[in-house]
Amino acid sequence: MSRPDPYAALRIRDYRFFIFARFCVTLAIQMQAVIVAWQVYEITKDPLSLGLIGLAEAVPSIAVSLYAGHLADILSRKKIIITCMGTLLLCSCLLLGFTLQPKAFFVLNGVTPIYVVIFISGIARGFLTPANFSFMPQLVPRELYPNAITWNSTLWETASIAGPPIGGLLYGLFGISVAYVTDVVLVLAGLLLALSVAPRAVPPSTQEEGVYEKIKAGLRFVFQNKIVLSAISLDLFAVLFGGAVALLPIFADEILHVGKIGLGFLRAAPGVGALLMALYLVHHPIQKNTGKILLYCVAGFGACMILFGLSTNIWISMFLLMMSGVFDCVSVIIRGTLLQTLTPENMKGRVSAVNNIFIGSSNEIGMFESGLAARLLGTVPSVILGGFLTIGVVSITGWFSKSLRTLQRVD
Repeated sequence: MSRPDPYAALRIRDYRFFIFARFCVTLAIQMQAVIVAWQVYEITKDPLSLGLIGLAEAVPSIAVSLYAGHLADILSRKKIIITCMGTLLLCSCLLLGFTLQPKAFFVLNGVTPIYVVIFISGIARGFLTPANFSFMPQLVPRELYPNAITWNSTLWETASIAGPPIGGLLYGLFGISVAYVTDVVLVLAGLLLALSVAPRAVPPSTQEEGVYEKIKAGLRFVFQNKIVLSAISLDLFAVLFGGAVALLPIFADEILHVGKIGLGFLRAAPGVGALLMALYLVHHPIQKNTGKILLYCVAGFGACMILFGLSTNIWISMFLLMMSGVFDCVSVIIRGTLLQTLTPENMKGRVSAVNNIFIGSSNEIGMFESGLAARLLGTVPSVILGGFLTIGVVSITGWFSKSLRTLQRVD
């Protein structure tokens, strides 16, 4: 039996344009995260202010997610994507505008305008996520879902690797305005690439009548599918408790003493590991024991967070963050393939919205939790505790979810 073509999805033109558009926007978002975090921390010197950045994005994203998923199932997904990317472009332009007279502007207004822009971008990303998720499978045949999801993750991880150090380098070497100009250019490039993708027909509507009933049907699908619910819940609590990304400016400044450029490399380290794993999985897909592998990888992620919290060496810290990315990548690909394979075409937007509430927004809520825990417990103890809580969640999930524990294949 011949090995499947690892580049099959990339040979499809519209899929290439789609993932490179997402690559550009993701690269810009990752750069922006580093720039905004360091900018806010420089102004406030308060760990909680870093957590509030995540909260400012998560609250609107969660608020609109279910309705956004409904729209992604009844409207042109391409039009939603274009509108959201246009909004993100506006937000990037506003952040750039704030830097033109920074001292006078922030003395007068504080960091509140930054939080407002992040709030608006959170609304856009809340609508963008289910549209992206449901549009991608329309661009490739069903048999290429695992390959397309793996390449999608690979490009996303590449952007995650490149974005933080680019943001840190541009900020550290050329100043904040140059960094934000680059952010604007990348979002614009992503918008132009997305415009080049041919639109796809809206799938036939499900039989429920009314917005409420349609949203309720999407929720029912997720909560009645034990494998999907277990996988989503596992990642929810792992990201909520185990993520230390929000606190990296503090580690870079006060513990590892590596400054802005070092912060960029710390932010990139998980992406390096995730990219290496994604490239491996493109050529060597998981064939068996998928559920056990998922559980072990999330536990490994928690262990990396514990050791990272204990480390005071930049190289050890970067290695541990890289390994956390390796473990996280497996979880992302398994969960993504499960959702795409098990979800009907005319329900993908709503199911993706539920997933976004569980997973996507948990990154931002996790940032707030990390900032709050760091203020109450201290930076290092909060990260170590989060790692132990992650391992505890894995143990509970593995014990109660036999369907996930015994899962063999994602397809």
